[in-house]
Amino acid sequence: MADQEKQSTEQILTELHTNATEGLTSEGVTAAREKSGSNELIARKRANIFVRILRHLKNITSLVLIFAVILSAYLTLTGEGTWTKTIVISCIVVLNVGISLFQEGRAEKAIASLQSMTTQTVDVLRDNERQQIDAHELVPGDIMLVKAGNTVAADAQLLESTDLLVEEAVLTGESEPVEKTSKSVEDAQLQRIFSGTSIIQGTAKAVVTETGMTTEMGKIAGMLNETVRQETPLAKRLNSLGLRLSVIAVLGGIISILMSTLMYGDSWASSVMIGIGLAIAAVPESLPVIVTLSLAYGVRQMAKRNAIVRQITAVETIGNVTVIASDKTGTLTQNKMTVTRFWTSKGKLLKTDSDQISTLKSSDKFALWSLASTAELTADEQQDVGSPTELAILRFIEKLGVTNEQSLEKYPQVDEDPFNSEKKSMSTLHTYQDKYIGVVKGAFDKLSFADSEVQQRLTEGHDQLAADGLRVLAGGYQIFDEDPGEDWAEKMTALESIGLVGIQDPPRAEVPAAIKKAHRAGIRTVMITGDHVETARTIATEIGILQNDELVVSGGELATMSDPELLKILDRVRVFARTTPSDKLRIVKLWQEQGEVVAMTGDGVNDAPALKAADVGIAMGITGTDVSKNAADMILVDDNFATIIEAVRQGRTVYQNILKAVEFLVSVNFSQIFTLLLSVLIGWGAPLSAEQMLIINILADGIPGFFLSQEPAEPGIMNLAPIKRSVGIWQMGLGKRVAVRTTTYVLLIMSVYAIGRFGIGDNNATIGMSMLFFVLAIGSVLDIFPIKSRQPVSRRTFTINKALTISILGTIAVLFIVGLTPSLARIFGVAMLPPSSWLVILVSVLIPMSVVEIYKRIQHRGELQDWVRETDDLLEAG
Repeated sequence: MADQEKQSTEQILTELHTNATEGLTSEGVTAAREKSGSNELIARKRANIFVRILRHLKNITSLVLIFAVILSAYLTLTGEGTWTKTIVISCIVVLNVGISLFQEGRAEKAIASLQSMTTQTVDVLRDNERQQIDAHELVPGDIMLVKAGNTVAADAQLLESTDLLVEEAVLTGESEPVEKTSKSVEDAQLQRIFSGTSIIQGTAKAVVTETGMTTEMGKIAGMLNETVRQETPLAKRLNSLGLRLSVIAVLGGIISILMSTLMYGDSWASSVMIGIGLAIAAVPESLPVIVTLSLAYGVRQMAKRNAIVRQITAVETIGNVTVIASDKTGTLTQNKMTVTRFWTSKGKLLKTDSDQISTLKSSDKFALWSLASTAELTADEQQDVGSPTELAILRFIEKLGVTNEQSLEKYPQVDEDPFNSEKKSMSTLHTYQDKYIGVVKGAFDKLSFADSEVQQRLTEGHDQLAADGLRVLAGGYQIFDEDPGEDWAEKMTALESIGLVGIQDPPRAEVPAAIKKAHRAGIRTVMITGDHVETARTIATEIGILQNDELVVSGGELATMSDPELLKILDRVRVFARTTPSDKLRIVKLWQEQGEVVAMTGDGVNDAPALKAADVGIAMGITGTDVSKNAADMILVDDNFATIIEAVRQGRTVYQNILKAVEFLVSVNFSQIFTLLLSVLIGWGAPLSAEQMLIINILADGIPGFFLSQEPAEPGIMNLAPIKRSVGIWQMGLGKRVAVRTTTYVLLIMSVYAIGRFGIGDNNATIGMSMLFFVLAIGSVLDIFPIKSRQPVSRRTFTINKALTISILGTIAVLFIVGLTPSLARIFGVAMLPPSSWLVILVSVLIPMSVVEIYKRIQHRGELQDWVRETDDLLEAG
């Protein structure tokens, strides 16, 4: 691009072998396409099915299970085992991978539904004829014709232009349109238009210089492949948990094999079977499925609330964000320039949402505001045409009952003097009864009013509106008794005032409350925008982002700061204005280096690298470009900041439920490991068979565990601080609860096994194993009730999430079927128990639930009262 900036238009046309009046020839188009390819952005190639399967098999839990499958299959083939373990464990691995792939596919389909199904077309000159072609067929050298309402399809050099205004927010982040010209100017960028930008006003002819991946948009899209996504905090924690459990399994397996063979003389095959049992005991087979189902449930819930999740892991990450870096336009604001203040020529300030503004309806002068305009309000289903500023004025006067058509009918237009950057105003000339009236609208300091007192009052009004961060336009008119001639615009030097308008993109009504919720949840909200500093400051103050001694930093100031200098003030900065794509990426990475979990919002191509680098990249569904959506983890269908806070709530709920699943499953796994090792050490052998442990882990713990994913949020969940990256999975009380639960189970298991084997069974190991099977299976199922909520168990515990209660009853029924059906009992090594053993089982299954409930009440004694108060506050707030 740098070389092209130094070239003249003639040089560009010559190098591209094209003609400004005739365009490319058919042969020239073919040659250019062979050289440049299609005018399309090349998306990163999606990994094939085998690569995606391998990605899901890389986690330590799956690797341990695969090893157990191989070992059990080997023993079965050598006649030392059965196929039951091999088949069941294999099914678990397949189920884990299948669910993960299914959820990925659902997310991609949801994204595809957001993409436009229409093909963009563009007008070009080819073979000396005007043609309409698909945008992807454009090639360098094409002569492109654009007008207001068009989206530019490729980078191009202007050849001719008339009153051209271009909105470049997708590239620069600035909401104000840029005036472009085909004339030679010092800033060569003003002679160029770029792919993805929008023509707001005027017409132009331009020669295409870059297409596809070589456009400015394509270059930024290409940067995405160089940005690596961050591993989520939960993934790190679960991988760490899986690694520790695997180490325990390996060491325990080695110890058990050595003890069995050396101390008690057991065969190698039987010792290895105990080792496989330890691997099964150590690995919570259902946990990956439960985690995936929890995340998938979160995906569905978020979709109902207008948040489409592309990366399923973003569900838990969004719940623990500590910083939300939000774009201003469209996310915090309505993305619609609006007249919010009106300053009358008599010096009176009116708020446009107040009853006072209705007095302007009767003012004949007020209708003149709609005349000096080239904008057009269209039907609801069509896009309005014109600059955002002019459209704001037209909507304002139409809201008060004055339409542009009515004004033109009363004052027919005869001439127009278009806007340019030198005079910063535009004027129109109209017939008025038997006279002429000139109407002008523009920058206040460029207009001359006849009355000095009015000029003074307007100066005060201008300064007041500008101090509030509003874009200020002045309006005036001058009546001519006769035709003022061709230079009529220059004669408008003694204007009568029609007041000042203050225009801004107003905040969304629900945003201030959402920011307060984020603050209560321990989340820092920061605005990062390409807009002007004062505009950003005003909006940030109005919606509650900027308070007290917090800072606003411009892109220019950022450029002069080193990273250590920026880090000194980073915690106090709430607004970054006039930022570039590299600024956004730098800010996100610095936050992450400080241990923050960052959610970044954006809609433009310029936002894409930062979206991908953030822990959760959030793109806009309405205004967002395809590049930003493809880079993001989540898409807001309604472009609304308040939707992010709802997503945080759902993410916290999912994360909370996953931790409950860890507590529920891992305690049983630990107890199985320690019991197995202790039993082998004292010479009892394995107290449970591998098949029985699989039934407990998959059926008794797994099935109810699946329904934990649908557990509603705990009261006060949005009043808790986010969980920082440095916090381990065992912190925040989870480790203590798991320790209490594991200890309870180990003591209970050893006692029940001893009673069953040496008491009721008269040294019959099968009786002990069978009693232990029922106690551990049913006891752990019932144990889910005190785990599912930090609040005391009550009748409400059983009625909330009825699916969980039903699954528990169903699981218990299946366990009895397995244990009491002779054929199934033989497969899983369960004996027919005498009546006396059932009394022991009945008492024993209630012990874990009772211990956990008592400990929970002690551990959260102070919290429970706070949670009741928080629940009442939430109910009052609706």
